[in-house]
Amino acid sequence: MASVLYRIGAFTVRHRWQVIVGWVVLLAGLSVLVLAVQRPASNNLTIPGTQSQQALDLLNSRFPGAGGAQAQVVFSTSGPAPITSGADKAAIEASLAQLRHASQVVSVSDPFTRGTVSPSGRIALSMVAYPVPVAEVSPSAKTALLDTGGPARAAGIDVNIGGALAAPSTASRTDVAGIVIAFIVLVLTFRSALAAGVPLLSALVGLGTGLAAITAVGSVVVLSTTAPILATMLALAVGVDYGLFITTRHRQQLTTGMSPDTSIATAVATAGSAVCFAGTTVVVALTALAIVRIPFLTVMGIAAAGAVIVAVAAAITLVPALLAAAGPRIIKGKAAQRQIARSTAPDYRSLGQRWVRIVTRRALPVLVAGIALLAVLALPARHIHLGLPDAGTYPTTSTDRRAYDLVSQGFGPGFNSPLLVVVDTPKAASAQAVAQALAQGAKGIPDILLVTPPVQNPAHTLTLVTVIPKTGPNDPATQALVSTIRAKAASATRSTGVQVLVTGTTALNLDVSSKLSAATVPYLVTVAIICILLLMLVFRSILVPIKAVIGYLFSVVASLGVTTWIFQQGHATSLLGIAATGPIVSFVPLILAGVLFGLAMDYEVFLVSRIREEHTHGADPVVATVDGYTKSARVVAAAAVIMIFVFASFISAQDVITKTIAFALALGVAIDAFLVRMTLVPAALALLGRSAWWLPGGIARVLPDMDIEGARLVT
Repeated sequence: MASVLYRIGAFTVRHRWQVIVGWVVLLAGLSVLVLAVQRPASNNLTIPGTQSQQALDLLNSRFPGAGGAQAQVVFSTSGPAPITSGADKAAIEASLAQLRHASQVVSVSDPFTRGTVSPSGRIALSMVAYPVPVAEVSPSAKTALLDTGGPARAAGIDVNIGGALAAPSTASRTDVAGIVIAFIVLVLTFRSALAAGVPLLSALVGLGTGLAAITAVGSVVVLSTTAPILATMLALAVGVDYGLFITTRHRQQLTTGMSPDTSIATAVATAGSAVCFAGTTVVVALTALAIVRIPFLTVMGIAAAGAVIVAVAAAITLVPALLAAAGPRIIKGKAAQRQIARSTAPDYRSLGQRWVRIVTRRALPVLVAGIALLAVLALPARHIHLGLPDAGTYPTTSTDRRAYDLVSQGFGPGFNSPLLVVVDTPKAASAQAVAQALAQGAKGIPDILLVTPPVQNPAHTLTLVTVIPKTGPNDPATQALVSTIRAKAASATRSTGVQVLVTGTTALNLDVSSKLSAATVPYLVTVAIICILLLMLVFRSILVPIKAVIGYLFSVVASLGVTTWIFQQGHATSLLGIAATGPIVSFVPLILAGVLFGLAMDYEVFLVSRIREEHTHGADPVVATVDGYTKSARVVAAAAVIMIFVFASFISAQDVITKTIAFALALGVAIDAFLVRMTLVPAALALLGRSAWWLPGGIARVLPDMDIEGARLVT
């Protein structure tokens, strides 16, 4: 491994300008391609194999408009006259008449004939239906929807739009703050603006290239709006970190008298080996999300994995090319020289060395205290409630949130969470009879507010009944109601042979959570086994990989606990700008588990590989731990701080999914890097002693020696 990377590094040094120009051309070419083929990302979720998705597919194919995108147009007034007065009613009807002629609109309901005017007479609700899913509604159709209500507004009536088509954009420029902070941390770490610019420039080029490639692929594959954001977080964070490790190793070697060209190739061979293995664990964890068999989650994982692959490629090719272009100037300056001396002298009384000596001398108490702290942080996770975000979590400045609140105020929260009961049969009379029977039975359920009359499609092969609960989409009572109606529907199917399905926002929540719950354990087991095998290749040890995975599990559960404490239980919400509490987004735990596994293994590889390098050179296990830790602690800490701030910069996003993922990842990295890897890991290694590096003879003979430390490297 090290020999191959050494040759790559040497080639890159010899052809430095060609490599740099090649990356620039690649980035420019992909950017031009994106301009030609780009299409908007989608908020639409498809969950194959679930009852909710099966019902939606039936509606889309046989009942145009019933299963497609829908939007709410909410008219409200605070004036003395009710909204049903002559002038107001005429203005609303004129607005709806204009909307009926808008692009892609199938139907627009009249609140005055449908009876969707609030008892107070101050709020009127109209439903707008489209024949296609949200992802296929054109930008012009969305614009026409959001601009609707001109006559009503002119009459002094407030108009707000609700539904997925009006959801606030997840686009964010918060990544700029992460870039600025990353540069500041790099300057403080290297004491050199030139050295700081190398990993940052490489990360930005890798980020731009990766995102351009993902966006181009999005022209043929539906991308969720969260996929590019997750890819941006990861590509920027790991890109800077990987460049940081290689640059640090190069600067340390230059001070020993090694020639610049040889030093760059050696840094790519040693630190680059750790980068490749660390990147591989991230990619494995992300692509393994395909196990869940939920398309948007699979695409999200693969897109992020692709961005990480580009970041690794940039780290082992573009970083050495930039270092070669910089030459010996990369270590010029007294401040830079002092910093390098601190990181290369194991006897230097740095904060890192003082800390690792304390940890290794009191290894058992440190382990016990650290595990106890992690357990306390994890406690709130026992009460975690999973679901999908609704408009009630959006900022009150958004039209979607205002529409949500007005509908809840005027008609009850259940109007924001309608359940759709779909009856599928080729016999029209039978379908109508079953639907009427269901509607009659539903009226006796106390949690139901309203049941609409059955409606059939034009071919009379599908019947739809809408059930309005008394409670909101993420209320446990609504979830219980879904189960009750589905039980009645199953009974009707058994007795009549007619298929009856239940869908809707809450039903979709339940199906997503159920599918994710069923896939979580297989996912974690698969990723853990693969990564244990990878770490066995890296460290040629049994106990070190097992310890690494156990520490990761502690980090995930602790991060979930604190995330639940804030986002669900409502503590410290004002500090994070959280508009309203609610359930934890159903796929966040799995995203956290996947991403954090890869990042946790990053720090495990970077920290422990340096410790193993000292051990392979003959040092006593405890001495090797102290010396390896001292040489790598500063750069690992800097890498963790960069990653934390990159993730944290996305917490200011309005979108609750982005906000939750960003917070959970930032916290998870902080816990894993500083508490688990830089505290519990050296304590565990001190307790294990030589047994930490034990590998049975049979496995040792079969297992290839990857030599990521470059012990057999011939330069």
